Amino acid sequence: MPLQAASMALIWEQPSTLTVVLIVIVVLVFFLLITVGNSLLQVRAKELGVLHFANYSVLPNQKDITGKSQTAEDVIRLRKGYDIKLKGSATSNVESIQVNSVAVQPTNVHGIAPIPKLEVAIGDTVKAGDPLFHDKNLERIKFVAPVSGEVVEVRRGAKRAITHVVLLADKKPSYRTLNVPDLQTVDREGLVEFLAQSGAWPLIKQRPYNVLAGLDIIPRDIFISTFDTAPLAPDNNLVVAGQENAFQQGLDVLKKLTPGKVHLGLDAGGSGAHEAFSKAEGVEKHWFQGPHPAGNVGVQIHHIDPILPGEKVWTLGVQDVITVGKLFTEKRYDSARIVALCGAEVKNPHYIQTVQGASLKELLKDQLIHDHVRVVSGDVLSGEGKQMDDFLNASDDQISVIKEGDVLELFGWLFPIKARPSISPTFLSSLISGTTFAGETNTHGEERAFVVTGNYEKVTPINMYPQHLLKSILAGNFERMEGLGIQEVVEEDLALCEFICPSKVHVQQILRQGMDMMIEQE
Repeated sequence: MPLQAASMALIWEQPSTLTVVLIVIVVLVFFLLITVGNSLLQVRAKELGVLHFANYSVLPNQKDITGKSQTAEDVIRLRKGYDIKLKGSATSNVESIQVNSVAVQPTNVHGIAPIPKLEVAIGDTVKAGDPLFHDKNLERIKFVAPVSGEVVEVRRGAKRAITHVVLLADKKPSYRTLNVPDLQTVDREGLVEFLAQSGAWPLIKQRPYNVLAGLDIIPRDIFISTFDTAPLAPDNNLVVAGQENAFQQGLDVLKKLTPGKVHLGLDAGGSGAHEAFSKAEGVEKHWFQGPHPAGNVGVQIHHIDPILPGEKVWTLGVQDVITVGKLFTEKRYDSARIVALCGAEVKNPHYIQTVQGASLKELLKDQLIHDHVRVVSGDVLSGEGKQMDDFLNASDDQISVIKEGDVLELFGWLFPIKARPSISPTFLSSLISGTTFAGETNTHGEERAFVVTGNYEKVTPINMYPQHLLKSILAGNFERMEGLGIQEVVEEDLALCEFICPSKVHVQQILRQGMDMMIEQE
């Protein structure tokens, strides 16, 4: 080989150090530009209200090149959050319980007057679906009896506000006959009026602020989450089994209420989605996977089509949709609910077939291991603590019972050896996947300085700064509250922040205070 050729081969085989450094620099600069470009593109896409703004990229993906999408691209994967694995999950066994006492609670609905106008008196007999009361400012929206029976009590709270209208249920229920319109021919105004008079309207919640939907509001879209990731949450696949026709009918009703879309959030992990959800017609489906709060409808709205200033959207639960559907399939208001009775303090965690507003005392009869417990209507993060003589909240499909944690621990955090759910790696139990915990109400400390730690952002899969939002609420700064995203969240979306808060701040209470302040300004 000639000397010149040999020298060239040597240079080719052994590039200089300078060449290698230049190549590395070029590659790093290229990836830096791509990263910055993607970030700017996604920020601009969100400002414009573009769907799936987080999936936008400077580089083309496989779908852009080949026209075919991968399954992974159809799933919105959320990494932020935290699953609290508690003991006492409900088995698939469903027990039917007929209760004697049932209550309708005006306090379950935000956005109505604290003292509604009663349409019945103590001693009156009613059928299931008969009106009990209405808001003085919203006379067209009726709150109806979930069962037939006698009105036996009207409970009042602070400032004479009505908290419960209690019914003594009949052994054999009777139902008010509804004049159901033809869904194919009825116009939107007629359908709205029917839902308002039938008692189903209070099932529809409006965002921002999770208030009662306005009769004169036309929502941009309607959102339904078909799965729940909260601790010990019920399995909606079990709930919808046998109710497929009613669920689809409910979706058909909702489609006539919005010029936009009805969005379903489906579970891409765990047990997957029931065919009633995955094969639902006339809706847009979105698959989600990740830790809690991936199942929250507010988180799903943020990743599907965020709420922009001036926009309104509506939300419903799976069993709410079934109730709406049964208005048309059975021509009656059916308040039946499947409720998960769960928690480490329950002898036999299982599902209960009951009605809205059922007596907790009757549902929990002979079910508790100990008497000194906390009964929660809903999940342990965002539910409401109840006394035994109270009633299930109208929208709740879960009763959680855990130990009342009112015993002080010796030296507190100095000896963090007892296994407990925590995002901190201090506890050895955090290193063992699958560990379940009994759970209790002990906060392990009192409220202290509200310092910025960055922990909130670790468990909030929404593009916002929760702690800055809460501080702006405490400061009463309306512009910052709106700019920091108060319109995108409700209490359950930030419930994990309260659980992991080192300052022991009442996050959900502060957020509701801020939302009420914003409502007053509108």
